Amino acid sequence: MSKLDTLLAGLARERSTGALQVGRSGTIFLADGRVTYMECAQTPSVERLLAARGLTTETALRRLRADGGCERLLAEGPVTPGELQYAVLGGVLDAAFFLLPVSGTRPKFRPGERHWLGGQWFFDVPGLVRECARRRAQLARIWPSADVDTLPVRPLARLPGHGVTLSRVQWEVVVRADHKATPPELAKQIGRPAYPVLVAVRRLAASGLLAAPDLPNRRAATAARPPHDPGAAAQPLGPPVTGDPTDLALLMRLKKALEELS
Repeated sequence: MSKLDTLLAGLARERSTGALQVGRSGTIFLADGRVTYMECAQTPSVERLLAARGLTTETALRRLRADGGCERLLAEGPVTPGELQYAVLGGVLDAAFFLLPVSGTRPKFRPGERHWLGGQWFFDVPGLVRECARRRAQLARIWPSADVDTLPVRPLARLPGHGVTLSRVQWEVVVRADHKATPPELAKQIGRPAYPVLVAVRRLAASGLLAAPDLPNRRAATAARPPHDPGAAAQPLGPPVTGDPTDLALLMRLKKALEELS
């Protein structure tokens, strides 16, 4: 367990209520030792997730945050309890994935402080730790290098094969990718939790649809990624995607027929 995990476990045993500030990385809110909400600088907020789904606007949510809080939000009806619960679940799991490994900071606990969403939903600390471990293991199975999680997303300009099938999230990532934004930054732009975007990016890498990044320490990446010459054309990041042999045979026959007609 990390130091933050240990500190959270202690607050849970003591049934503490308050806010644990993790430097500039984020804040963890607890009530009677259970997590009620997490905010993380790297991940989209609940306000952003709700606004991206067209349920309300971030401006309206900020106004409700200052006047009436969660009770007024649910009373006015733009968001149902189920929709809000779904957004909170995604936001908390997202923030936990990025916050719990944080080190090098001295967290500060402010007793009694609560998040504006109140104590509507609760997460036990051991369960959050287990879920974070499961997610990290899943990402490693998809693509072993974590470099793609923090570097700009760079889709290939041309497909290495004849066709690919993309998930909805992968399509949104490819459309929004500007070769500058990292996966967490794209998640904020798209208005999706960051973890599904990480999964989408790692699957793009595993399918050979991302250009290999230029890393300062290229030796560390050699095991998980083919060598890349910055001066050469972009190469696929991952195994090559090949076309269907049937399609290739058909193309060869068409090519031969056209040559005979000319």
